[in-house]
Amino acid sequence: MSHPHIPRVIELVRAAGAATLPYWRSDLAVTEKADASPVTAADLAAHHILLDGLRALAPDVPVLSEEAADIPLAERAAWTRWWLVDPLDGTKEFIAGSEEFTVNVALIERGRVVFGVVGIPANGRCYYGGAGLGAWRSEAPGDERPINVRLAPAQGFTLVASKRHSSPAQERLLGELVARFGEPALANIGSSLKFCLLAEGNADCYPRLAPTSQWDTAAAQGVLEGAGGAVLNLAGEVLTYEARESFLNPSFLALPAAAEWRGELIELARTL
Repeated sequence: MSHPHIPRVIELVRAAGAATLPYWRSDLAVTEKADASPVTAADLAAHHILLDGLRALAPDVPVLSEEAADIPLAERAAWTRWWLVDPLDGTKEFIAGSEEFTVNVALIERGRVVFGVVGIPANGRCYYGGAGLGAWRSEAPGDERPINVRLAPAQGFTLVASKRHSSPAQERLLGELVARFGEPALANIGSSLKFCLLAEGNADCYPRLAPTSQWDTAAAQGVLEGAGGAVLNLAGEVLTYEARESFLNPSFLALPAAAEWRGELIELARTL
């Protein structure tokens, strides 16, 4: 762990996660945002803890949170470093009572992820890392172990998929992968945990040809990159986070950076 802000960000992510738990599996009021996505008091409680904590940690670094994203492009385009925050990723899982929701914070510099922290409030686990920094899984404060992607699965290929979001192109890609690589095991999981499965060597590929937003992916991308993985657009370039009018990501492929089938997968995805 070689970035000075990581320990404090882990503390903030754990505190924000703890603030969501009183609302979890309770009689929770849900409202809709303009894009029809749900928001709850738990999202907002986590948001305020992260916003206040990150501003205190680095007063000169602006914060872009899903729950406060109405910052004009002209202002954001002038940023060189900023925090990209999803206070509660997997709100639909949270509302349904699932444990598969996360708190996510990434530090972005000139459009690239420096590091990311992904916390799982339901069990206290955190994942964190960044390109050139390494990646770790922590079950509790003081209990950390390094994690790495796997290049050759011991017992067959495992694909990660979203429980709730797909697209015709993604379904076609899954069909092509079956034809090319054989029937894979399929790990269905919510929120940014999909990247973390790859980062700790429990899955091999996460193709996403359906919409995501920047705050959905940045923190977990940092973890995956630290573990030896990559998140690539369909041109084979690293997924970046420069200021844009829309916060939507392009389609992407998350995989081990050194996978021998990397080029074949990119070519396959580009044909769909």
